[in-house]
Amino acid sequence: MLSVTLDFVQEYRANAAADKLRQSVSVRAMVMRDGKPEEIPVSHVVPGDLVLLSAGDLIPADGRVLEAHDFFVKQALLTGESYPVEKHPGILPDTATDRQEATNAVFMGTSVISGSARILVVKTGTATAIGDIADSISRQSPPTSFEIGTRRFGMLIMRLTVLMVLFVLLVNTWFHKPWLESFLFVVALAVGLTPELLPMVISVTLARGALRMAKKHMIVKRMAAIQDLGSMDVLCTDKTGTLTEAKIIMERHVDAEGQSSDRVLELAYLNSFFESGLKNPLDEAILNHRHIEVGTWKKVDEVPFDFERRCVSVLLDNGQDRWLVVKGAADEIVGLCTHYETASAQLQRPIDEAALLVIRSQFHTLEAEGFRVLGIAWRRVPLDHPHAVVGDETELVLAGFAAFLDPPKASAASALEALRKAGVAIKIVTGDSDLVTRHVCTQLKISVTG
Repeated sequence: MLSVTLDFVQEYRANAAADKLRQSVSVRAMVMRDGKPEEIPVSHVVPGDLVLLSAGDLIPADGRVLEAHDFFVKQALLTGESYPVEKHPGILPDTATDRQEATNAVFMGTSVISGSARILVVKTGTATAIGDIADSISRQSPPTSFEIGTRRFGMLIMRLTVLMVLFVLLVNTWFHKPWLESFLFVVALAVGLTPELLPMVISVTLARGALRMAKKHMIVKRMAAIQDLGSMDVLCTDKTGTLTEAKIIMERHVDAEGQSSDRVLELAYLNSFFESGLKNPLDEAILNHRHIEVGTWKKVDEVPFDFERRCVSVLLDNGQDRWLVVKGAADEIVGLCTHYETASAQLQRPIDEAALLVIRSQFHTLEAEGFRVLGIAWRRVPLDHPHAVVGDETELVLAGFAAFLDPPKASAASALEALRKAGVAIKIVTGDSDLVTRHVCTQLKISVTG
């Protein structure tokens, strides 16, 4: 009774703490009812509802996007990808195979980073994508090695006890001992051999472990999990946000010849500073890398980022010059350029076949080292050029490349080394590129195979 009571109290307190955390936030949704917007609890949302979403909202159900304006959603809860995804109405291509590519749908539990949208609710509750995940987690888990071992030990003791009792009865019968005395002796022997305090010892030991882990800010909801953790021999871990900081930093800014260039940093800063709409992690990394005075530069117009062009252009004017500054995927930017700047940024050379090979080798080398690479380019336009359009993104001058990295956590290397010494093999499960993952593994001194 003491063992069961102790076990119950510990798990009840852990569940109560988890429930208190769950109830601390009451999530509500804005839906259209009778042609009017109405705020209701998320639990009251039903399929067929039209839900209005804006920046900061949690998405209350799985649904299809009907209208969207600069609508970006963070889906890390489902996909593990820390970068926001733009959503817009439309029909998915046949090549779309996962939730990350479902750009016309939103999923329960994800959050709106920027913009606004109107969605049609399709699935709610356990029928949603996150409901499937929750269902798989809540299913009865198979017995752990600790539980199997404890059960086997108990069965061994029981078999030995039964054999010993039968043997003693047989011996007493052989020597014609009184049946009553023999029976009492056998009962006493069985009671003596039975480990009555074994459940109590196990519960007390695991409860003590749970208390020690609670001091380290870890809630143990199932006490047998402590033993599971201790018997681990393979650890499968995510990379972004687990082994790394999940915070992109700007590592390098180089020209087309691979030399460090403040000119590249200046142009990238101007583009990110004046860019409106969503500031993605790469923009934040540029702005946080070093403060640059924008001086008299003012924005005239811009061409926002989209996933077809994979770049963003900003038209700037300082009273004397008017520039179109373009930032985007390195291969896309290089394809839009006809000239490149030399290391001094005072001379522009045409991009011929030989130069193109050198330029491509520069950003391919950066990518091979695990960096995310952006191309930075610009062109001078007439002072009376009124607007920036997609057609302006031609005959650009390549300034160079900006390289970004999600650095490993300071504590990750020591933690992984401690696991290695304990005989635990490390497996990294990530949706990031193979080159980036290998670079992080090298920094963390993890051997890479395959």
